[in-house]
Amino acid sequence: MLIGEIKEIIRHPVKSFRGQSVKRTIIESYGLYGDRSHAFQDASEPGKFLTATQLPPMLLYSAEFTDSEESSKIPSPKIKSPFGKIYEWGDLGLQDELESLSGKKTSPIKYSSMVPLGAIEEEHLLLTTDASLTRLEELWGEKVDHRRFRSNIHISLIDKIPYIEDTWFGKKLVLGEAELEIKRHCERCTIIAMDPTNNSLDLTLLKTIVETRNNYFGVYASVLKKGAIQTGDKIFLLDK
Repeated sequence: MLIGEIKEIIRHPVKSFRGQSVKRTIIESYGLYGDRSHAFQDASEPGKFLTATQLPPMLLYSAEFTDSEESSKIPSPKIKSPFGKIYEWGDLGLQDELESLSGKKTSPIKYSSMVPLGAIEEEHLLLTTDASLTRLEELWGEKVDHRRFRSNIHISLIDKIPYIEDTWFGKKLVLGEAELEIKRHCERCTIIAMDPTNNSLDLTLLKTIVETRNNYFGVYASVLKKGAIQTGDKIFLLDK
């Protein structure tokens, strides 16, 4: 059944940095090509990442790949700090800047070809829909920037039914050359309360989702079949 199309594709080359909107890319076995392939680990807590939960200004750093995509390797991103500086991955100036802001020692990490779960949250991909976003705006009473939810694929639905994605669990989505299985809800954290444009904090958005949605917004999906996707690709929902 045709349910909609890909409205936007967003990957996050550096965990907790601002996402990169792309017109086309590849869904690899771990998720979107290069998504969360670079991160900073908190040296004081082995195995833990430094994220915007601990350091909200990370959301104001932008990162993007400028080299061509090759499945065998992931390129290093170019990074722009909110202070106007441009860094290449591995530049000690970036690490020093984050450590100064956070008061923590960090260790940069790069996954060269396969990004593990943990770096990519709990599943391979996070999906949101335009109808659910519109409904949330009605409930909250203000416009909502979908970048707050750090989804990978933002879907434009044919039938604008809010939260219709709740009925997709255990089913398959076919988009472009790729196939996904919808797994479960995404439980939100305080990051969505931070405006991705200026980093201002408003906890009323999180409160609205807690009260009206049991703190769920968006759905997780795992990869069944790798393949190329692009904005405008039709999305089909199939029973498994």
